[in-house]
Amino acid sequence: MTKGQPQPAKQTPLTGPPSHVTQQSTTARTPQAVTSNLFSETKYLQQRDKSASPIPSQRGVPSSPISRAVCPPQSHTKMGANGSKVTAQDKAILDMKLQRDKLHQYQKRITLLTDKETAIAKQMLAKGDKDKALLALRRKKYQESLLAKTDAQLAQLQHLTSNVEFALIQKDVMFGLQQGSRVLNDIQAEMGGVEGVERMMGENAEALAYQKEIAELLNGRISNSEEEEVEDELAEMEARLHAGKEAAQGVPPQRHDLPVAPDTELTRPTTEEEEEEQPQRVRQAERRQMVPA
Repeated sequence: MTKGQPQPAKQTPLTGPPSHVTQQSTTARTPQAVTSNLFSETKYLQQRDKSASPIPSQRGVPSSPISRAVCPPQSHTKMGANGSKVTAQDKAILDMKLQRDKLHQYQKRITLLTDKETAIAKQMLAKGDKDKALLALRRKKYQESLLAKTDAQLAQLQHLTSNVEFALIQKDVMFGLQQGSRVLNDIQAEMGGVEGVERMMGENAEALAYQKEIAELLNGRISNSEEEEVEDELAEMEARLHAGKEAAQGVPPQRHDLPVAPDTELTRPTTEEEEEEQPQRVRQAERRQMVPA
């Protein structure tokens, strides 16, 4: 054993129950003997529970299989080594859970004893020994009362553990709310608070009113033809902008092919009346040429 480590405490060996508890006498017993036997067995159980106390370990953490599994000795490091620290609240919750586990084990042991006493009472009653059967039933009743008290203690301990854990959760929630409130205040400070938002909204309203006033003035001084020209110019600007974006993206411009107009003069189709009048027009033209000037 290395120097500086605490030496384990010496455990007192468990002694067996008194002979008058384990041995079953075949002779009849008086009420005084029955009461003495009951208190002797109770005293033996109390001594056995005291002798089975856990061995004290380092840093005040009780040494038990559960504590070694939850808080192993090598996990206790100095603050700042790995960023974790076992707080007093954690130790308190661990102690309460260890006590809860002990109560569960004690309940199991009492349940086994009550079953055993029931079997003994039935066996003694079958043999005709009512005194022993009555003694076994009394021991069973006493153990059942202990079991009821244990249930009450266990419920109270469980309630206390739940309250402590819930209080820790509330503490974490409050810390989160404080952090969120601090961040919200910082954001509002960057935005200028309520006054800054109102000033920004006022500036936007003033800008919209100014834009509306200019639009009303222009609508009263521009004619309909000029308005159409403005709209055509806007459409042309939009088309150029769209073409520039397509050229930048590598999209070929769309071509709208129109039909080619003919170069020759168009001839109008002649009707039947025009065909009949055409020789007369020719003769009139010849006569005009024959008349001297």
